[in-house]
Order: sequence, then C-alpha cells, then structure tokens
Amino acid sequence: MFTVVKLVAALTLGLFAAPLAADAQQAGKVLPWAPAPRTVLLELQQALAHAIERFQAMDEAGVLSHVSDHYRTAPLTKAAIREQLRVMLALYDTLRAQVRIDEARTAGDHAWFYSTGEVSGRLRWLGTWTPILSWQHEPEVA
Repeated sequence: MFTVVKLVAALTLGLFAAPLAADAQQAGKVLPWAPAPRTVLLELQQALAHAIERFQAMDEAGVLSHVSDHYRTAPLTKAAIREQLRVMLALYDTLRAQVRIDEARTAGDHAWFYSTGEVSGRLRWLGTWTPILSWQHEPEVA
C-alpha cells in the first residue's frame, strides 16, 4: 500500500527524471538544481491539490490521469499503481490525504520536490479510521 499513498505526493508530475540524476552523478558532475521559481511551485501545488481531490473522491480514473504513462520507480509502474489503487478503494469507503510540498528545485525542464504527508482511511463495513501512511521530507521527481 505504501506506493499508492506515497504516490499522492507525486501523482501529478510527469516523466521520471532519475536517469538524469544518475547519469550526472556517475560522470562526477554536480547537478544544476536551483530553487524552483514561484510559478513552478504554484503549478506543482495546484496539480497536487487536484490529484488529492480526485484521490479523496475515490476517482480511480481521475487519480490515474495524474500519473504519467512513463512513470516507473523500481518495479512500480502505472499498471501496478492502478491495481494498488483498486485495492485501496475496495478496503476503504473514505480516504483522506494531507500532503505538503516542503521544497522544490528545477534543472532544465525537470522538477524535483520533497513532500511531507499523511494518508488515512475509514475501513469499509467497520467504520474505523486508520492511518495508512505518513512520510516526512521524501523526494519525488516531476
């Protein structure tokens, strides 16, 4: 379940740019990351807010529309996210997510940000609220 909920922080943000970071590090180069301009930060926050809205509305298609078809983190792909999201939607009748972008940086057309968040859900048929996941200052690539 970790990956689906953690994904709420990164749902919105397009192609995975980790190869850029890995290539630069292997070449011994310092990455040209700079603090993201205010307009980029606002765009990230708006996209994240919409993704969270769709997640809390339990809108599978709406959530997945924020995930790039090229998304891949280790074995996690958009198809795997779809399956995990379906499990969550079956287990919980209500979902809540609170995610904050702590820091955003850019390098060319790529954005990197750190988020802090918490997700909880109300178990179907029991009505019990349970914490699902929380994280602090975790990196994501947009």
